[in-house]
Amino acid sequence: MTSLTERAHMAADGEQAAAPALPTYTAPPAGEPLPYLDFEDNEAYPTPEMVPVHIAWLRVRHDVRSVAKSDQHKEKDRNTGREFVKYNFRGIEAALNAFGPATLRHGVNVLAVDMSTQYRDTTSSRNNKMREATITTTWQIIGPMGDSLPLLKSAGESLDSGDKGTAKAQSLALRALLFNTGMIPTGDPEPEAVHVERGEAPVRSANDYRDEIVNPQTTPGRLEQISYELRQANMLHVVVQNESGDEETLDALGRRIYTERTAPAGGAS
Repeated sequence: MTSLTERAHMAADGEQAAAPALPTYTAPPAGEPLPYLDFEDNEAYPTPEMVPVHIAWLRVRHDVRSVAKSDQHKEKDRNTGREFVKYNFRGIEAALNAFGPATLRHGVNVLAVDMSTQYRDTTSSRNNKMREATITTTWQIIGPMGDSLPLLKSAGESLDSGDKGTAKAQSLALRALLFNTGMIPTGDPEPEAVHVERGEAPVRSANDYRDEIVNPQTTPGRLEQISYELRQANMLHVVVQNESGDEETLDALGRRIYTERTAPAGGAS
């Protein structure tokens, strides 16, 4: 590598010094754990390559690649008390687990440098007293050379009945920053890959739900979603003929099939 003194002599002689090439980089395999770090030995700490912040952030994105919606939001059925999955999402822990090792590997710091908050009292759909917190955070992403990207902002909003509303909103703001700035895909199918004609959604019949419930290919997760759909459509207590030809409500049929398919293998009958 050409030193500053050598470049000065070359410039005086009318020669043009070649621009130094960025160090070569090979992305580690997805999901590769960080090496064990012995903090008593300074030489064991992996020093990141000294590259501009936009290159370091690009490498972070390359390492993370995608984060699936693996977290589940569950609610309890008011009639049976059984939990069901209402929707899947990417939580703050998924964001930190993905970005934490990658930013450490490439010497990137993500710092909150300013924050504005708003609060108001409200009530839930069940008339419980809640506190709404809305937070707008200004972030600075600093690279290994000390340079930084332009300041970025993200917002988070939460409802809480206790004292955790601010912490929840802060976590949501950080999650929004990491996923949006990192442009991290979920790995889900492209929404526009399926052409849908605008119009009223057809109402499924009780027999359609019965056929899907008793189908051996229907997963327990889908059975939970069916229970939610039936409750929304006020069809839980509709009576149908089950797989044995006996009369049974859709709710009882779904719970029975769910129990059978989630029972431990080899367990007592």
